[in-house]
Amino acid sequence: MFDKATMNMTYNAENLVPFADSNTTKSEQIENMFDDIAPQYDRINHLMTFELDKLWRKKGLLKLKASNPQTILDVATGTGDLAIQAYKSLKPKLILGIDISEGMMEIGKQKTAAKGLSEKIKFEWQDCTKLQIEPESFDAVMMAFGIRNFDNPDKALQNILRVMKPDGKLMILELSTPEYFPMKQFYYIYSRFIIPILGHKLAKNQNAYKYLPKSIAAFPQNKAFKAILEKNGFHSVQYNKLFPGVCTLYLATK
Repeated sequence: MFDKATMNMTYNAENLVPFADSNTTKSEQIENMFDDIAPQYDRINHLMTFELDKLWRKKGLLKLKASNPQTILDVATGTGDLAIQAYKSLKPKLILGIDISEGMMEIGKQKTAAKGLSEKIKFEWQDCTKLQIEPESFDAVMMAFGIRNFDNPDKALQNILRVMKPDGKLMILELSTPEYFPMKQFYYIYSRFIIPILGHKLAKNQNAYKYLPKSIAAFPQNKAFKAILEKNGFHSVQYNKLFPGVCTLYLATK
């Protein structure tokens, strides 16, 4: 199913951190980074993707619709955009959003309260590599733009598998690098120069938005990440690039 190279694979993104001069762990730096940019995160995210992130989430959730999940775990929930969209689309009984950034989840709590969804969407501080959740608790697990930020993606995926019910679905959206002209060339310029400027001007945090394109380039994509999902116990893994090639949708089954 996967070769020896995949079995022994290390992630180039594991040692990539937002603040190279800090002696704190990657997870601590990620937590601090997202706490810092939380107030501006939604605005910048929608601006940087030209609001295509909303379409990507919609496409990802459509992949879960057929299995009609009633309990959903939203890993790296951030400000809760995916959780809110999932409730509107799938109408489950409960969505639990977990994250290591209290600052991001506080924004999410405010958004769900404003929409009257506080009883349907819960938030909880959890490190995905050390999930404090009972086995086989969720019909589906979803994650948008978070897996590349983990300091141990294998351990996170193994924890996710453990808390999923048999035949449960895992849906992951992750940013990726375009492969073909002209998007490949445009993306190189946009990610290298424009994104850090936007981060500096709007979030006052250039480090975070310099880290973003580097983390995308360093993380395994497409066939490589499909093999990693299989290595960690998932089967029936599918993936496809979403327009305009800067986001990939992965779907897997326990």
